[in-house]
Amino acid sequence: MKIIKFGGTSVGSAHAVKEVRNIIENLESEGEKVAVVVSAQSGITNKLVKIGELAAEQDETYSQIFNEIEAQLMGLITDLMPINRQSQIIAEVKKLLNDLEDVVHGVFLLRELTPRSSDFILSFGERFSGRIVSAYLAVNGIDANYTDARELILTDSSFGEARVRFEETEKRITKYFDNHQKLNIVTGFISSNEKGQTTTLGRGGSDYTAAILGAALDVEEIQIWTDVDGVMTADPKKVKRAFSLETITYMEAMEMTHFGAKVIYPRTLQPAVNKSIPLRIKNTFNQEFAGTMISDLSSKSDYTVKGITSVEDVVLVNFQGSGMVGVPGIASRLFGSLARAEINVILITQASSEHSITFAVHPKDAELCREIVENEFEREIETGKIDELDIEYNLSILACIGEKMRETPGISGRLFSTLGKNGINIKATAQGSSELNISVVIEKPDLSKGLNALHGAFFKGEVHSLNVFMIGAGLIGKTLWEQIKDQHEYFINERRLNIKLVGVANSRKMLFNKDGINIDSWFDDLMEHGEQSDVHVFVQKMKDMNLPQSVFIDNTANKIVAAQYKKILNSRISVVTPNKLANSGPYRYYRELKNAELKNGVKYLYETNVSAGLPVIKTIESLKLSGDRVIKVEGVLSGTISYLFNEFDGSKPFSQLVKEAMNKGYTEPDPREDLNGMDVARKLLILARESGHELEPEDIKLESMLPESCFNVNSVDDFFVELEKFDDEMLKRKEKADEEGKKLRYIARLNNGEAEIKLITVGPGHPLFDMSGSDNVVSYTSTRYKERPMVIKGPGAGAEVTAGGVFGDLLLISSYLE
Repeated sequence: MKIIKFGGTSVGSAHAVKEVRNIIENLESEGEKVAVVVSAQSGITNKLVKIGELAAEQDETYSQIFNEIEAQLMGLITDLMPINRQSQIIAEVKKLLNDLEDVVHGVFLLRELTPRSSDFILSFGERFSGRIVSAYLAVNGIDANYTDARELILTDSSFGEARVRFEETEKRITKYFDNHQKLNIVTGFISSNEKGQTTTLGRGGSDYTAAILGAALDVEEIQIWTDVDGVMTADPKKVKRAFSLETITYMEAMEMTHFGAKVIYPRTLQPAVNKSIPLRIKNTFNQEFAGTMISDLSSKSDYTVKGITSVEDVVLVNFQGSGMVGVPGIASRLFGSLARAEINVILITQASSEHSITFAVHPKDAELCREIVENEFEREIETGKIDELDIEYNLSILACIGEKMRETPGISGRLFSTLGKNGINIKATAQGSSELNISVVIEKPDLSKGLNALHGAFFKGEVHSLNVFMIGAGLIGKTLWEQIKDQHEYFINERRLNIKLVGVANSRKMLFNKDGINIDSWFDDLMEHGEQSDVHVFVQKMKDMNLPQSVFIDNTANKIVAAQYKKILNSRISVVTPNKLANSGPYRYYRELKNAELKNGVKYLYETNVSAGLPVIKTIESLKLSGDRVIKVEGVLSGTISYLFNEFDGSKPFSQLVKEAMNKGYTEPDPREDLNGMDVARKLLILARESGHELEPEDIKLESMLPESCFNVNSVDDFFVELEKFDDEMLKRKEKADEEGKKLRYIARLNNGEAEIKLITVGPGHPLFDMSGSDNVVSYTSTRYKERPMVIKGPGAGAEVTAGGVFGDLLLISSYLE
């Protein structure tokens, strides 16, 4: 025999009730004998609660809600039953409605809603449901018997959450089922005491009813049919990647239900555990799905952690004092006083020093908790042996649950590391010696972020997301997302990584979507649906969204954006940028950014600051990490200037070559921005700082390749007039270099902390001699690379290689956050 229980949504509409009939018919066609437990139709119980409250306040609007209940029930009957079969069930439901109205009117007259009368009012929900479902089944050829659970389940008189008297209850159930062999439709949730007064079994009472019946009848299986596909790895409302578990143990289920998993309730499990009866959670609206089996058998799942659950709202109470150390009975007095006040303690942790005990309770109990504890320890507080109670609000509990955790080293480490990398501070932690559950207390605003981060960390087979915010939607930004789009399937299938654009802005518009902006149409969506752009609003919105694995990309050359990096890093969001202004400004700010990176456990990556995608900064970092020391750096760090001198063969004037390069888009619209050497100076300053030198911008000795007159003019046209005057001088330099077998190079050089930039000639033995096109070349001389410097050469400019460098930094961050 099987007990099958249907929740409120499973009997909440005509379509749902028809699915219930299909499930019963399918089971019976397979030779299964079943008994059915039903909840109240969805929404009815909440309305009954409201009716009672309003009536007690003598608020006559309770009658409106009463009418809503009547309309809902009559509508369901009309949708389910043929016209010629409606009269009997309508009469039965109308009688119940009349009884309900009489009781509620009594509450209205007395201005009092007692626990006893509240239970009686709430009992009507299941009674309505049981009558309608059994009548519908009978009409469709299933011989169903309406069974009022008040005749079966005996309890004490703890109205609202009555305690079952199991010995007498089992006798009643077995006797009743012996005498009623056809299909019984049993009302969940309700019961009665020895006086025959109606009681209720509390939260999850209908599940509990099913378990009580199943244990008494020693059934083969208890099935809980609801509107989800079983027990999930996390709350799917908070973690979209949550999925159903095939099997879990009773112990895992108990832990998960205690910490917020609402598919099944803690008390439901106990009768089943006592008789080793498996429970299966199934979806009424997805009947082919196997659901989740809960039993005493250990799961064969590959997952060490079975679920990431939470208690959304708690307060943390810190009870401490020097007078606690070595004094027996403190904990007994503390928790005894709380128990007498019926305050439920959710989590407890104590330091081995015995100086403090920290515990979590529900916010509604916080002030009572303070009063009780301070009364209990009044003398110790007065003498200073124990401090006044410290209560911290707006907190949540995260819990990782799984029986395999006890066999697997490093689970706690991964939990703490994952939360740390996502900037989530842990207020308290608790772990039993069984290692079935590791719980941490965090700030409530970080709950969703923490759930998603831990789910990604422990369920590696699932795709995890890198949430990207980007300012700068020009050529580099567009090229970057083309590259990401090209690799999207590969990363999903091979790396289980989804690089998701959740915020984007240019100078005019900004757009956000925490579920991801379509990467096929992101720019069009930005321009069509975006709001007015504001850098400060963008950064605040990014912070407020508080998404796990968040990265900010700055593709601009904007000082205002660069000035936000410190705030972003302190918000525990990693930064990737080709914008060199932050790192080439005052040394103090550069240092603050590096410190913020370390302090907050995030990444600040800017490989593209110097030579686009070339690994010039990573190389310095690798040398330093291995104990090497950079002595000298030499480089051609401007792709534009590199191109000009590689093309300058004397066949055309230098000024004409510059003009052609400008027309081809190889220079900025104003070529002076490339030729004044300031861009090279910023890059050299960054390399100097990365090498360990505390240089300021003014410490760079910059020798211009062109006379000052070229830069002291008002327009680009005037610039070319002045540049033409310098053509002969530049040709002479070229010819002299040729005579010596050398080449002209505009070189940035760092030597023992001295930084300079100037136009010089280099011979064939020099690392910067052989170059072509717009190549950048960087040469490192170090204590290990002294005789033969390390040389890095390649394209140092262009949207493709710059976007590729940003992409590479993104992937480094994704690996770090895993």
